[in-house]
Amino acid sequence: MVIKRSELPIYISALKAQKKSIVFTNGCFDILHIGHIHYLEAAKSLGDVLIIGLNTDKSVSDLKGPERPINQQDDRANVLSALRAVDVVVLFDESTPLSLISEIMPDILVKGGDYTLETIVGADIVLAHHGKVEIIPFVVGKSTSSIINKIKSL
Repeated sequence: MVIKRSELPIYISALKAQKKSIVFTNGCFDILHIGHIHYLEAAKSLGDVLIIGLNTDKSVSDLKGPERPINQQDDRANVLSALRAVDVVVLFDESTPLSLISEIMPDILVKGGDYTLETIVGADIVLAHHGKVEIIPFVVGKSTSSIINKIKSL
Protein backbone atom coordinates (compact mmCIF):
# COMPACT_ATOMS: atom_id res chain seq x y z
CA MET A 1 0.00 0.00 0.00
CA VAL A 2 1.04 3.58 -0.54
CA ILE A 3 0.62 5.84 2.47
CA LYS A 4 1.01 9.56 2.94
CA ARG A 5 3.88 10.83 5.04
CA SER A 6 1.37 12.33 7.46
CA GLU A 7 -0.10 8.84 8.06
CA LEU A 8 3.27 7.30 8.85
CA PRO A 9 3.44 7.94 12.63
CA ILE A 10 0.17 6.10 13.30
CA TYR A 11 1.18 3.21 11.05
CA ILE A 12 4.62 2.87 12.68
CA SER A 13 3.11 3.02 16.18
CA ALA A 14 0.75 0.18 15.31
CA LEU A 15 3.59 -1.97 13.94
CA LYS A 16 5.74 -1.38 17.00
CA ALA A 17 2.81 -2.17 19.32
CA GLN A 18 2.46 -5.49 17.49
CA LYS A 19 6.22 -6.12 17.93
CA LYS A 20 6.70 -6.32 14.14
CA SER A 21 10.26 -6.01 12.88
CA ILE A 22 10.48 -3.14 10.41
CA VAL A 23 12.83 -3.24 7.43
CA PHE A 24 13.43 0.02 5.57
CA THR A 25 15.07 0.81 2.28
CA ASN A 26 14.82 3.72 -0.10
CA GLY A 27 15.45 4.63 -3.69
CA CYS A 28 14.18 6.02 -6.95
CA PHE A 29 13.05 2.70 -8.47
CA ASP A 30 12.54 4.51 -11.77
CA ILE A 31 12.49 1.58 -14.19
CA LEU A 32 11.77 -1.55 -12.22
CA HIS A 33 13.94 -4.53 -13.23
CA ILE A 34 14.93 -7.97 -11.98
CA GLY A 35 17.75 -6.53 -9.87
CA HIS A 36 15.19 -4.51 -7.94
CA ILE A 37 13.00 -7.58 -7.46
CA HIS A 38 15.86 -9.66 -6.04
CA TYR A 39 16.91 -6.77 -3.82
CA LEU A 40 13.43 -6.16 -2.43
CA GLU A 41 12.77 -9.86 -1.83
CA ALA A 42 16.07 -10.14 0.04
CA ALA A 43 15.20 -7.06 2.10
CA LYS A 44 11.74 -8.41 2.95
CA SER A 45 13.24 -11.71 4.11
CA LEU A 46 15.04 -9.84 6.91
CA GLY A 47 11.92 -8.85 8.85
CA ASP A 48 8.15 -8.69 9.09
CA VAL A 49 7.33 -5.46 7.25
CA LEU A 50 9.20 -3.84 4.36
CA ILE A 51 8.78 -0.09 4.03
CA ILE A 52 10.17 1.69 0.98
CA GLY A 53 11.00 5.37 1.06
CA LEU A 54 10.48 6.46 -2.54
CA ASN A 55 12.08 9.60 -3.91
CA THR A 56 9.55 12.06 -5.35
CA ASP A 57 9.93 13.23 -8.93
CA LYS A 58 11.60 16.44 -7.74
CA SER A 59 14.03 14.49 -5.58
CA VAL A 60 14.91 12.11 -8.44
CA SER A 61 15.47 15.01 -10.82
CA ASP A 62 17.69 16.77 -8.29
CA LEU A 63 19.76 13.58 -7.82
CA LYS A 64 19.85 12.14 -11.35
CA GLY A 65 19.38 15.14 -13.64
CA PRO A 66 16.58 16.85 -15.56
CA GLU A 67 15.83 13.86 -17.82
CA ARG A 68 14.84 11.71 -14.85
CA PRO A 69 12.65 10.23 -13.63
CA ILE A 70 11.34 8.28 -16.60
CA ASN A 71 8.23 7.18 -14.67
CA GLN A 72 6.21 9.53 -12.48
CA GLN A 73 6.18 9.10 -8.72
CA ASP A 74 2.59 7.87 -8.44
CA ASP A 75 3.24 5.21 -11.09
CA ARG A 76 6.50 4.13 -9.41
CA ALA A 77 4.78 4.00 -6.00
CA ASN A 78 1.87 1.91 -7.27
CA VAL A 79 4.09 -0.54 -9.18
CA LEU A 80 6.25 -1.04 -6.08
CA SER A 81 3.28 -1.48 -3.79
CA ALA A 82 1.94 -4.23 -6.08
CA LEU A 83 5.01 -6.39 -5.41
CA ARG A 84 4.50 -9.18 -2.86
CA ALA A 85 7.72 -8.24 -1.03
CA VAL A 86 6.64 -4.65 -0.44
CA ASP A 87 4.29 -3.78 2.39
CA VAL A 88 4.35 0.02 2.36
CA VAL A 89 5.60 2.79 0.10
CA VAL A 90 5.96 6.34 1.37
CA LEU A 91 7.23 9.25 -0.72
CA PHE A 92 9.92 11.64 0.45
CA ASP A 93 10.95 14.92 -1.16
CA GLU A 94 14.35 15.47 0.45
CA SER A 95 17.68 14.56 -1.16
CA THR A 96 18.28 11.89 1.51
CA PRO A 97 15.91 9.77 3.58
CA LEU A 98 17.47 10.85 6.89
CA SER A 99 14.34 12.44 8.37
CA LEU A 100 12.21 9.51 7.18
CA ILE A 101 14.60 7.02 8.80
CA SER A 102 14.48 9.06 12.01
CA GLU A 103 10.67 8.95 11.94
CA ILE A 104 10.45 5.22 11.27
CA MET A 105 13.47 4.09 13.29
CA PRO A 106 13.55 0.73 11.51
CA ASP A 107 14.92 -2.42 13.07
CA ILE A 108 16.86 -3.08 9.88
CA LEU A 109 18.11 -0.52 7.36
CA VAL A 110 18.94 -2.00 3.95
CA LYS A 111 20.92 -0.63 1.00
CA GLY A 112 22.41 -2.08 -2.15
CA GLY A 113 25.92 -3.35 -2.80
CA ASP A 114 27.29 -0.04 -4.06
CA TYR A 115 27.17 1.31 -0.49
CA THR A 116 29.42 0.78 2.50
CA LEU A 117 28.37 1.14 6.11
CA GLU A 118 30.06 4.55 6.18
CA THR A 119 28.12 5.85 3.17
CA ILE A 120 24.62 4.71 4.17
CA VAL A 121 22.54 7.67 5.26
CA GLY A 122 20.95 6.98 8.65
CA ALA A 123 23.12 3.96 9.48
CA ASP A 124 24.51 5.71 12.55
CA ILE A 125 21.04 6.49 13.89
CA VAL A 126 19.74 2.94 13.34
CA LEU A 127 22.81 1.38 14.94
CA ALA A 128 22.62 3.77 17.91
CA HIS A 129 19.06 2.51 18.51
CA HIS A 130 20.24 -1.12 18.49
CA GLY A 131 19.08 -1.76 14.93
CA LYS A 132 20.97 -3.47 12.13
CA VAL A 133 22.28 -2.30 8.77
CA GLU A 134 22.38 -4.80 5.90
CA ILE A 135 24.01 -4.42 2.49
CA ILE A 136 22.50 -6.60 -0.22
CA PRO A 137 24.69 -7.40 -3.26
CA PHE A 138 23.58 -6.19 -6.68
CA VAL A 139 22.54 -8.51 -9.46
CA VAL A 140 25.45 -8.05 -11.88
CA GLY A 141 24.57 -6.23 -15.10
CA LYS A 142 21.09 -5.18 -14.00
CA SER A 143 20.56 -1.46 -13.48
CA THR A 144 18.21 1.30 -14.52
CA SER A 145 21.12 3.21 -16.06
CA SER A 146 22.07 0.23 -18.25
CA ILE A 147 18.46 -0.11 -19.43
CA ILE A 148 18.28 3.60 -20.29
CA ASN A 149 21.61 3.43 -22.12
CA LYS A 150 20.45 0.40 -24.10
CA ILE A 151 17.26 2.19 -25.14
CA LYS A 152 19.21 5.31 -26.16
CA SER A 153 21.50 3.21 -28.36
CA LEU A 154 18.61 1.80 -30.42
